[in-house]
Amino acid sequence: MFEQAKNQLQTVRDLLRFAVSQFNQAGLFFGHGSRTAFDEAAYLILHTLHLPLDQLEPFLDARLITEELNQTMAILERRINERKPAAYLTQEAWLGDYAFYVDERVIIPRSFIAELLQNQLEPWVKDPNNIHRALDMCTGSGCLAILMAHAFEQADIDAVDISSDALAVAQKNVEDYQLGNRIHLTRSDLFAGLNDRRYDLIISNPPYVNAESMAALPEEYRHEPVNALASGFDGLDITRRILVDAAHYLTERGLLIVEIGYNREALMSAYPQTPFTWLETSSGDGFVFLLSRDQLPGC
Repeated sequence: MFEQAKNQLQTVRDLLRFAVSQFNQAGLFFGHGSRTAFDEAAYLILHTLHLPLDQLEPFLDARLITEELNQTMAILERRINERKPAAYLTQEAWLGDYAFYVDERVIIPRSFIAELLQNQLEPWVKDPNNIHRALDMCTGSGCLAILMAHAFEQADIDAVDISSDALAVAQKNVEDYQLGNRIHLTRSDLFAGLNDRRYDLIISNPPYVNAESMAALPEEYRHEPVNALASGFDGLDITRRILVDAAHYLTERGLLIVEIGYNREALMSAYPQTPFTWLETSSGDGFVFLLSRDQLPGC
């Protein structure tokens, strides 16, 4: 099909229509930045042609030279045959206006916390200049640590992950954003390597996929590191460990913010006495909780 199409497709519009049809026919899953076959096809085409990602319309009727057509068809075909998420094919992922390098050593960035950082966690952080030290737990590609550095310009930030491979990717992103003097990468099993440091703010987008969901994951997700997704039977193994130890690492008025996917009901059942504040995101208020230090279990 792809070889035949190369002899007939001429414009970006032709290629886009063909790609959407092929993606839908192949039953691809979209959950790593794009929501539809159209969005994913448009992204892969524009990226491969080195065109602005937000300007599809002016180029729809542009005719492609043979090399451009071959390159674009190749990446579209890989998306179908390999079932890899687009971000791994382009080695690029976006959170808002920020682009990050990614490969299969890290989970593809996607976090509601990124939305919340755009407004400097208002109204929960009343004065962003009072965030002097912050921690990104389970940093992966380093994306949230980088967004924190932009949101809180007075903060020194520790970014922690258990994976040396993930930290190598994070190091590249930190260097790309020239933030090596403010973001300090540490290999640690959660808090174990942080000694007695205390933070005004701790954020975490930890593994939170439960066992049932892990067993049913689409093939695209199986390209991501398992240890960045799976978190025990109910998806809360890592979150429990964070809740146990976080108070020791927060300042007196410090805040803990954690993303937990679809596990709100399970978490509230496990901690019925804990006064979680659920933060509003673009998909509702069931995905990210906030606790002050004195609200943490055991305090």
